[in-house]
Amino acid sequence: MTVLITVWGVAPGVGKSTLCGGLARWLTGAGLRVDRFREEEILTRPQFAAVAEAFGATGTVTPETLLAATAEFVDSVRAGGVDVVVADALVPFVPTLLAMGHGEDTIDAFMADLTTVLTPVSPVMVFLDGDAGTALSRAVGREGEQWLDRYVGKLARYGVAPPVTDLASAVAYLRRERGVTLGAAVRHHWNLVVIERADELPPGEVLKRAQRGLRPWLDPAGAPL
Repeated sequence: MTVLITVWGVAPGVGKSTLCGGLARWLTGAGLRVDRFREEEILTRPQFAAVAEAFGATGTVTPETLLAATAEFVDSVRAGGVDVVVADALVPFVPTLLAMGHGEDTIDAFMADLTTVLTPVSPVMVFLDGDAGTALSRAVGREGEQWLDRYVGKLARYGVAPPVTDLASAVAYLRRERGVTLGAAVRHHWNLVVIERADELPPGEVLKRAQRGLRPWLDPAGAPL
């Protein structure tokens, strides 16, 4: 049985990619076949070719296109004998749809369909919670002010609500994104591991807490139950 571990967080800079790398190494070390799906790979994975084409042509993707591509991906990992998928800021696509202007009713209907599509891979969301402002400031410190300008510009072009024009408004938007993402996951009964104050914890401690939280879906040797 395949398990999909999807890692999300309150903001860029909270440590999603670092945690994904740690989880992938841990699970590979346990002898499992692990597929680490990085966020940017959605544009190059063959199962998501239609997503990449639509985004390249219009800058947006329909919920139906995302669902069809995800169903293809689920079939491919099961056929390939993958034990665990570790997805970095990808599934359940809620922030993507929110940024593209979809309302919460549309997102909720999408989550209902997505939950059905993902049933064969037992999805578990690990959410790195904390202060969005602290996490975003950490990302700026790591990537530089030009990164922040690009990030704010991207959100401004999408016309998100509340509007984003600077660091403070980006934090306000991220707080809304957090609420919509977690709310959708709870309403549709997703398996959920929330790591509180992740922005204040060292990466090793975040990894330990994620490992403990994932135990209900992984046996002591690290194999999917």
